[in-house]
Parts: sequence; C-alpha cells; structure tokens
Amino acid sequence: MATGIHSSVDARRIARQRLPWMVFDYIDGAAGRETGAARNRASFDALVLRPRILRDVSERSLAVSLFGKTAKAPFGISPMGMCNLSGPGADLMLARLAAREQVPLGVSTVASTAMEPLIEAAEGHAWFQLYFSGDGAGTFKLVERAKAAGYDTIILTVDVPEVGRRPRELRHGFTMPFRIGPKQFLDFALHPRWSLAALFDGRPQMANFDMPGYTFDRVESRAKANWDTLAHLRDIWPGRLVVKGVLDVEDALALQAAGVDAIQVSSHGARQLESAPSPIMALAEIKAALGGAFPLFYDSGLRSGEDVLKAYAQGASFTFLGRILQFAIAAAGEEGLQALWDVLRQETSISLAQVGANSLEPHAVRGIIRN
Repeated sequence: MATGIHSSVDARRIARQRLPWMVFDYIDGAAGRETGAARNRASFDALVLRPRILRDVSERSLAVSLFGKTAKAPFGISPMGMCNLSGPGADLMLARLAAREQVPLGVSTVASTAMEPLIEAAEGHAWFQLYFSGDGAGTFKLVERAKAAGYDTIILTVDVPEVGRRPRELRHGFTMPFRIGPKQFLDFALHPRWSLAALFDGRPQMANFDMPGYTFDRVESRAKANWDTLAHLRDIWPGRLVVKGVLDVEDALALQAAGVDAIQVSSHGARQLESAPSPIMALAEIKAALGGAFPLFYDSGLRSGEDVLKAYAQGASFTFLGRILQFAIAAAGEEGLQALWDVLRQETSISLAQVGANSLEPHAVRGIIRN
C-alpha cells in the first residue's frame, strides 16, 4: 500500500478503510461540529503563494536551524497520544524516523510507549510533552523522570484545561483503556486485520503512567494550571521549555517575558475549541508581536509541502506534523510512514522552486505570500 501514497489525502483514505471506525474517528476527529478544522483549512487555502520565474533554484535545501542544531527536514513530529492505535509499534516507527531525519519527536504524556525507550530509539532526537493534571504531583514526577532519561526539551501543552468534546469520538464510546461492548466488538470484527494485529501486540496503554504512586485519567481536569505553575516548571527544569497551544498575542508576549525558550502556535489540531481563531492566521499576528529572533513553532492542519511553506512564510521557525503521520502508518506501516515523509519533502522542495526560493530561511521566504 505504500506505493499508493502520493499525498496525505491518499494516506488518510487508505487508513479510513483499514482502521476500526472508533480508532479512525479518534485520530481524525475535531471539536464540536468541526467548523474550527474547516476554518483553518479554508485559511490555508486562502493564502496564495507568489510564483517567481528565472531564478536559479537548482540547488535547494530543506535543512533548518533548530536550537543551534540542524534539522534535515523542515518539520518534526507532533506529540500524539496513543499512536500505537494506528498500528503496532507506531511510536517506535516515529522515533526511528526522527533519528534518521534528525528532527524532534514529540513524546506525548499519553504515549503508548514509555519515554525512555523512545528517546533511545530516536537517538536523542526527542522532546517530552507535558500535561499538567490534577494537583500537579504526578506532573512533576514526570518532569524528574524526563530529566533522568536525558530529555533536554519539554513541551508544556497549555490548551487543554478540560478535554474538548469531540462528538465523533464520543459516539463510538471511545475510552482509554478500551471498554468493549457490542458496538465496539462489531467494529473490531469488521476490521480483522487491525484487530488481529492489535491482539497479537497487546492492548495499547498509556505507558508513562506505569510508575508507583501515579494514576492518570485521560479526561481529568487540567484547569488548575496557571502562571505560577509555569514559573515553577521554569525554575525546576534546566533544559529548554516550549509552550504549546498558544493563539493569543497577549499570551505570547507574556510567555516571552516569562522566559520560555519557544512558543508553539497550535489549536491542538482543532480538537479543543471549535470557535478558536485559525492558527495559521494567528501565527502571523504573533510573529509580528514577538519580533524576528524569538523561536516560533507551528502545528495544526499541515497537510502538504505547500502548507509547510505557507507556515514558514507566516513566521514559523519550525513546523510539526501530526495525524497525517498516523494515517500513513495505518495505511502501510513503517514503509507507508517513510513514503509519506518523502512525499512531503518533495512537495516542499518543489514548492520552493516554484516561488523562486532556495531555502526556508526567513530572508528566502519573505514576500512569497501574495497579498
């Protein structure tokens, strides 16, 4: 099936055929009526690139600088919970990809695989994503564990004070761990390839919580986190601190003043607040407010190389891909993942040539959006 992946649309189409309905809708779904996801897609489509001609673009580079190192690709891997639902061993597939491409793997708090083997498989190219939950006791245990495992970057995700309502997920009765009733049993029975592979591999779990004195509820309130929480984390964490889930200029300015190392503009893939502003448009506003030197990352809604190019033109210093990578795994395993990654690299490179640019450095992509 990897030979059938020519775009992220292909990966999603094949994944939809192979995954149980419950799992596909968990990965694909968004908040409410999903108008937020549609609005961001419309905003991407409304950004028109400016084709330029007769420029020597025979030599082009997709490498970008990231915290003083060079990433071979202009996109990394967003932290995603329960990736092994897309296919057995998906977390480790993503980790190996991160190692090959020398890009960051976002290791989710609710990953299917524990943080220690993932940073090892990623050969150090892994950042740990942190949710604050409950009273914070378990949260800060995870911080100490990440430090001991060798992580040098934490991504604090701040846009989930409460887990958003995603009707597609709720209609299927999706819970972690799975509760198998008649509807779920029928769903799994109609998708035997996925079900047999999952049965052989063992039930997916939230592996980072397998430690003494810590229980985690996926839908537990995270609403107690505040600016004091951030200050405490900044005090105890010696490495780089990225704050993810920012869509407001005032919040971005306050984070910059609080001493974070980077901000990630994101709507959580439109899974949290249906009426949130389009993050690709918020990116440009936040970039203008923060200035050119401050690292500004982006995720949410990236589906192609042209989308990646648009994000850089709007002010991103680096971008992160999410659910489309899970679709590629569901479609054709590790081979499918690499196939889609190669497609996205090719799309980005070809798009650079079309706009007359040789790289994704700010000077090269300035002015490529046609007003």
